[in-house]
Amino acid sequence: MLPAPDPAALAGALRAAVAQGAPGALARIDDHRASYDDHATVHTAVEGLADRGAGEAMDSADRFRIGSVTKTFSAVVLLQLAAEGRLDLDASVNRYLPGLLPDDRITVRQVLGHRSGLYDYTYDMFAQSVAGFEAVRTKVFTYRELVAESLRHPRTNAPGAAYSYSNTNFVVAGALIEKLTGHPVRTAYEQRIIEPLKLTDTFYVHPDTTIPGRHAHGYLTPDDTKAALVDATDQTASWAQSAGALISSARDLNTFLSALLGGRLLPAAQLDQMRQWLPAGPGQAYGLGLRRRDLSCGVSVYGHTGVVQGFYTYAFTSAGGLRSLTALANTSNNATVQSTMPATLEAAFCGKQTKANAAAAESTAAVPAGADDFEQ
Repeated sequence: MLPAPDPAALAGALRAAVAQGAPGALARIDDHRASYDDHATVHTAVEGLADRGAGEAMDSADRFRIGSVTKTFSAVVLLQLAAEGRLDLDASVNRYLPGLLPDDRITVRQVLGHRSGLYDYTYDMFAQSVAGFEAVRTKVFTYRELVAESLRHPRTNAPGAAYSYSNTNFVVAGALIEKLTGHPVRTAYEQRIIEPLKLTDTFYVHPDTTIPGRHAHGYLTPDDTKAALVDATDQTASWAQSAGALISSARDLNTFLSALLGGRLLPAAQLDQMRQWLPAGPGQAYGLGLRRRDLSCGVSVYGHTGVVQGFYTYAFTSAGGLRSLTALANTSNNATVQSTMPATLEAAFCGKQTKANAAAAESTAAVPAGADDFEQ
């Protein structure tokens, strides 16, 4: 049984993020008693501002850009297609998308597990955080254009040889979804995940630039720390698409992850495939579009982190989906805030049994300024 959550520690982590430069922060815990879909005890915490210009306070129901948590949605769709016999995880990507990649040995499984060796094109794109963002803020890319940016560089490793996180992999995933379904990824997300789970705050609006309804603004920290924060809320997010362009809320992400680990979205065989772990850094492992984090109290949690200009998201659930946490800080390119976010996991899943939250933060490698829009 999980230790009880520590709402005071959760609120303290959010206050720390605001003190470190985030305009605002929010978190929500959904704690289920017996199964992922029974009545849950909900804990929420908020600090600071959702909109600096209007002076509007953060609200736990605010919508926001979830960045790479999108990858888990994309992986679920492809694993559903595998369960339907329409996709072989161990087949070459080029079997389905002839000529897309330069090596027929790169498989769908390797793409979903970040073991393809495909270079992450975003390293070049955002070498300068603000200038890079403004250059693509309203631009619309095709999947093939983004893959072509990656292929300008040598691959980071031979197919299957090593874990190397790359947004390129989930651009390829989006292209696979569209080829296999004959529909845009938006349709796949809506028909296969959003509508069945009644995720009323979850949207894929690409190439539109605005977040529907009440939402938190996102603020990009310039590389020059003396410069003003940049409101990065409105953007196509076309540089990310199926790797990071979804919009959601803490409630919806908790519902999604609880349903996923509770067995509602995938047959058992495909959920097991998703949880075939390989090491992915200290205290972490990666499956297929799903990250495992091992906490100080011995609990492991499952989900994804999300970094997109202006937003840091942590969305994780326990085994079986019985307790889920989503936490947001509405800033990015701020390594200090990013290193504080794991403390929300400790508060939610380890409670008062946790070691000092500061120790949890120290266990997460700091991301250099200007580089953290790509994730670790």
